[in-house]
Amino acid sequence: MYHLIIRGDPDIRRDAVIEHDGEELVCFGINVQGGWHGPDEPQLWCTVGTEDEREAYDKREYVPHWLDVETVDAEDLTVVKAKGELSV
Repeated sequence: MYHLIIRGDPDIRRDAVIEHDGEELVCFGINVQGGWHGPDEPQLWCTVGTEDEREAYDKREYVPHWLDVETVDAEDLTVVKAKGELSV
């Protein structure tokens, strides 16, 4: 599990499935930065990991400040599934 900062908006939402560096990852949580006074294009700060790590994310069995951080441009990602199921 790690933080992935995406420069630009690949139009993904929570529970999206993306491919980064040949690995299929699930976006557990996404925060949008730069809407008002930020950079020219938005940044998505995502907590990503494999499906095996979902339980650890849901139970908060990790320290967010100690996760590794990677950055990538939106054009360099492959979106497998743009968003999860809508629960109402």
